[in-house]
Amino acid sequence: MVERLVPDELWVLFQRVVPEAPSRPQGGGRRRHGDREVLAAIVFVATSSCTWQQLPTASFGPSGATAHRRFTEWSKARVWAKLHRLVLDELGARGELDWSRCAIDSVNMRALKGDLTGPNPVDRGKFGSKIHLITERTGLPLSVGISGANLHDSQALEPLVRGIPPIRSRRGRRRRRPGKLHADKGYDYAHLRRWLRGRGIKHRIARRGIESSQRLGRHRWTIERTMAWLAGCRRLHRRYERKAEHFLAFTSIACTLICYRRLTK
Repeated sequence: MVERLVPDELWVLFQRVVPEAPSRPQGGGRRRHGDREVLAAIVFVATSSCTWQQLPTASFGPSGATAHRRFTEWSKARVWAKLHRLVLDELGARGELDWSRCAIDSVNMRALKGDLTGPNPVDRGKFGSKIHLITERTGLPLSVGISGANLHDSQALEPLVRGIPPIRSRRGRRRRRPGKLHADKGYDYAHLRRWLRGRGIKHRIARRGIESSQRLGRHRWTIERTMAWLAGCRRLHRRYERKAEHFLAFTSIACTLICYRRLTK
């Protein structure tokens, strides 16, 4: 089970970003569970949506409390964002990232409680959260963020574009700006177009009242497919985490798994 959820290639990458285990100056204490077993338990919780208490200890070794404690420590250390960026670097070094055009969009889900939640205007005002995402041409996630469900999509464009990390390329310097950005009518604002032009990014934003919304478009369908890939991480079907950093951590884990599948092909 551990080797299936955390293959050797992913484990090698994870070892480069995981912080060292804290030492006990007084010595003694119980033996610390291995990071690979705990990582496999966290991936199992993310993909199966089981609770931490329901984690099958016989299959992994660490208990649900131990896995949750380590998950909290690694989330504070931003391990998941670092791992996502490391996988993107490996893809970029192999020439697997297409920067010619990117797409931006968001998806809503209900949230029971916690930070960064708000009344969802498209779900009868029920509280929820929103995942904002930028993908490259083939649908690999480059930048991800979360917010309350009542935040307008247009307010997330600038933070997401700034959040694209400098990623390795097969030749030349690291890159963090796409050639063109595709977006739907929720981003149809003049100041966003000016801001993108100022950063040297061409924009292709659907115009309200002019273009039909009956079809998805020739290039924006890839991000809709990526949203469906995110649904493979069943922990994201509904938000159960109180803390926003934990919900963002599960989102980063889902993005990392999507990119890692491309890396292994």
